[in-house]
Amino acid sequence: MTLRLEPATFSDLPGWQDDDPTAVIEALRRCHHHVSTAKPYRTGSLGISVDDLMPAFSAASADVADAAAARAFFEQQFVAFRIRPENAKTGFVTAFYEPEIDVQATPDETFRHPIYRRPIDLVDVDDTNRPADMDPYFAFGRLHDGVVGEYPDRRAIDGGFLAGRGLEIAYAKSKVDVFFVHVQGAARLLYPDGSRRRITYAAKTGHYFSPIGKLLIDRGEIDAATVSMMSIRGWLAANPEKVDEVLWHNRSFIFFREADVEDERLGPVAAAKVSLEPGRSLAVDRLIHTFGVPFFISSDSLTRLDAGRPFRRLMLALDTGSAIVGPVRGDIFTGSGDRAGELAGAVRNEADFYIFIPRAAAARYGNG
Repeated sequence: MTLRLEPATFSDLPGWQDDDPTAVIEALRRCHHHVSTAKPYRTGSLGISVDDLMPAFSAASADVADAAAARAFFEQQFVAFRIRPENAKTGFVTAFYEPEIDVQATPDETFRHPIYRRPIDLVDVDDTNRPADMDPYFAFGRLHDGVVGEYPDRRAIDGGFLAGRGLEIAYAKSKVDVFFVHVQGAARLLYPDGSRRRITYAAKTGHYFSPIGKLLIDRGEIDAATVSMMSIRGWLAANPEKVDEVLWHNRSFIFFREADVEDERLGPVAAAKVSLEPGRSLAVDRLIHTFGVPFFISSDSLTRLDAGRPFRRLMLALDTGSAIVGPVRGDIFTGSGDRAGELAGAVRNEADFYIFIPRAAAARYGNG
């Protein structure tokens, strides 16, 4: 990681005076509860620790009267820096959401595509148990007869590798719907009796994530300038005979755990172990950044999320993802359901990243 942090005043932040970051304070409170009752977040290579964040977490417990008071809170607790990466003029944002899909608990001719729990032979892999010939990227593997190896990939699992183990959480109508649940890492399941359950990420096979959108662009099937989740879905619907081959290009396969929908307004519990705040949660590279750190994101070209206005919003780092790599790469959580999916599906925009560093720690980065 090579970057420069450039001190910035809050007046330097485009649109800061028009933003209402009250919801970010609510998310800070959830982070405070987690780190106080469970365990601290891992410190990213940038060096901002939970100890650095604790004064702001504690101060977030106070009531905030309005947007101006919320902005004042962040101005008191943090110092803003613009992240200037080497070899890049700006950062890049995409977006993700929580799908809602119809399911059944048991399969039939219509509902026949399973969503799986984590298998017991899927084990965490690190430097203590990784075989010498296994790619260091793999964080999961298969323990079979006392030997750790690669877990079977998407094609093998679609072919029945997990059948008969009782791992099925539910069954969906569409293999494509299940695939996009894997891409998003969470979903709300809608059952015929009207009940609703949530599934969130539990583990994965460990294989590299290979975006099918890039595959279709490289093959000339979709225009790179207009690619979106909707255009990819449209191509898959128009080419049913090619669906398996295209989906199998992404060998990564995701396993889930069940959870209640405790608050309809909030998103799923993500990597930071707190519920995502719609429109205010950002997935970041956790090797660099620490969960619970605020980021102000400014993008002139991203106008679809704010009714045609440029995106200027304070976000909180609460999630991560295998495709989110680098100091100025972010993934914006737009919420749950079809409308959130429509908003998220076409977000691929350049953006400026400002990181908010706790005031007591800011001197380490050239300001204080």
